[in-house]
Amino acid sequence: MTKRMHQSMYQVQPRRMERQVVFQFLCQPAKGEFHKLADAKIFLSDCLACDSCVSAEEGIQVSQQNAKDFFQVLNLNKKCDTSEHKVLAVSLCPQSLPYFAAKFSLSVTDASRRLCGFLKSLGVHYVFDTTIAADFSILESQKEFVRRFRQHNEEEPALPMLTSACPGWVRYAERVLGHPVTPHLCTAKSPQQIMGSLVKDYFARRQNLSPDKIFHVIVAPCYDKKLEALQEDVLTASRGSRGTDCVLTSGEVAQMMEQSDVSVREAALDTLFGDVKEEELRRHDGAGSDGYLAHIFRHAAKELFNEDVGEVTYRALRNKDFQEVTLEKSGEVLLRFAAAYGFRNIQNVVLKLKKGKFPYHFVEVLACAGGCLNGRGQAQTADGRTDKALLQKMKGIYADIPVQLPEASTHVQELYQEWLDGTDSPRVQEALHTAYQGPGQPADSRDIKW
Repeated sequence: MTKRMHQSMYQVQPRRMERQVVFQFLCQPAKGEFHKLADAKIFLSDCLACDSCVSAEEGIQVSQQNAKDFFQVLNLNKKCDTSEHKVLAVSLCPQSLPYFAAKFSLSVTDASRRLCGFLKSLGVHYVFDTTIAADFSILESQKEFVRRFRQHNEEEPALPMLTSACPGWVRYAERVLGHPVTPHLCTAKSPQQIMGSLVKDYFARRQNLSPDKIFHVIVAPCYDKKLEALQEDVLTASRGSRGTDCVLTSGEVAQMMEQSDVSVREAALDTLFGDVKEEELRRHDGAGSDGYLAHIFRHAAKELFNEDVGEVTYRALRNKDFQEVTLEKSGEVLLRFAAAYGFRNIQNVVLKLKKGKFPYHFVEVLACAGGCLNGRGQAQTADGRTDKALLQKMKGIYADIPVQLPEASTHVQELYQEWLDGTDSPRVQEALHTAYQGPGQPADSRDIKW
């Protein structure tokens, strides 16, 4: 989000957060220790969350979400007693891989192998793909939408359902908007939150490890994931254990790769199940995101109206980042979904929702215009603008990754039984769902005006 958009968000313009987060990038010389290469500075105002969403304490914690923290663990593993070593696990967001492929002129498969090899050359033990966590999030969101649709009535409206995978949007809804918006947020956890549980609970138990022995890093396309990590608790594994210990943006990791002189041997991504066979990379049906709208739309059409939907047809309305999808039969609109990307479109959604004049059953909400591929943590020029040429290459690379329905994943179905005791057990609610807090009705002076 640009500075102009940030300042025009409120009637009373908030103070710009000038605290700097300094990321120290390190390299590994021959003697096996990591030393400082260069400083990369960002402002917390680069994050899509505004001042009212970030407390001073959280600002300090976000400043600790950087490469220095990551390398401290790597160095301790080289120096301290083996009993004090941490198992380092890195999880890659699917929208990050096209950035590495485009930046280094590689196929997405070769990019994943080089990135995995680089991380393991530093001392990382496991490198995972978070697509499986998005499978769980989408499947749970599908079930929740159908339930909400059937329970919806004028007295206690359960619709529209608003997606909850974007941490910038969720934090804004909780900290600024409150009611009547937060009851409409889908309760399914985000892919990052679920991946934290998979690594710190399922994988930890499979490897006979205590969750606090694992240092889990997420590589993501945006800075808001750093804020999200502060709220992740893996209750099923260890009370108070954080699912994600550190979040690095794709851009931070790319700079580490460019400035490092370590010898890299390419390696395949790991799986949570210890499979030796390399799995084909796959994605969900979204142009630049995890495709909640398309997957939930198809599922709802079949489950509620016994209609099979093939290709989902989007119709741009106000702009290319606000699109509509409808299911119609005999002239009647059965389902009306929308995708709203960027805060301008989000605000239009919020205003209509507050006025009770909202025609949609479901909205996929993302804080970044253009979707997750356009996250501020990647594809940026030196002056902080979007590298449009690189982004265009990334879109083409992402579109070429094969799409697989979450329902088609045999690993997910196995995990429901082995990890969660079935698809409708209490453990599913605990591990895959959350609740939202809100400040109540926000003060008028903090209402957004466009």
